[in-house]
Amino acid sequence: MRYNAFIQSMGAKIATTQWSQVLTARDGSGTEAHQALESLCRTYWQPLYAYIRHQGSDPDESADLTQAFFAEVLEEDFFDDVNSEKGRFRSFLLAALRHFLSHDRDRTRALKRGGGTTTISIDVEAGESGYALRPPSNEMSPADVFERRWAITVLDRALARLRQEAKDSGDEDQVEQLKQYLTSAEPQSPYREAAEALGISEGAVATAVHRLRKQYGQCLRAELAELVLEPADIDDELRHMLAVVRP
Repeated sequence: MRYNAFIQSMGAKIATTQWSQVLTARDGSGTEAHQALESLCRTYWQPLYAYIRHQGSDPDESADLTQAFFAEVLEEDFFDDVNSEKGRFRSFLLAALRHFLSHDRDRTRALKRGGGTTTISIDVEAGESGYALRPPSNEMSPADVFERRWAITVLDRALARLRQEAKDSGDEDQVEQLKQYLTSAEPQSPYREAAEALGISEGAVATAVHRLRKQYGQCLRAELAELVLEPADIDDELRHMLAVVRP
């Protein structure tokens, strides 16, 4: 099913987000849609690199294949061959990568990075750092590794949003001191240490943490909203994401 038909079958008004821009453009070829897709790919390349890496490719080959995949996605119409699962960018990207690897891996082994086509710059060192973050076990499938790295990337993006908002309001130092309390039930240090560092009371720290947790949650939902079609899908994506990053 083509994506425009898929979207029409949803029977609901779609918000203008990066992913909905991609899916609502005819054949995915509109300028804004292409720019939105390229932006999303630049942001979420590490989960794909981790997937390929966990299949047994070395770092350089993983980078080559990741770049070759993006060149195909950005230069050709992948929308005819790969169906979306519930209209989520995460599902599309993993399905598209599997399709690409199963059909084009032998051909793309010969590609040089860049290749004269539109591509995404891959920092092998950053890819390896991300892959080594909470190193995957042998029992984990490449798809499991992809999902975990995806969730970590979304969380990092949400924290970056929060930091920018804090910078705009002059609260950047507070966020840096209190970020460990945003997602961990057992932070590395008690409120007393943060209170001393910030020159405020422990009660004020507790109040600030409560406010920042709420603000961080809003940033996280805003990030997820860019990756789904329906606002109702945000909660499902949030539950899925938190489940895969749990120890």
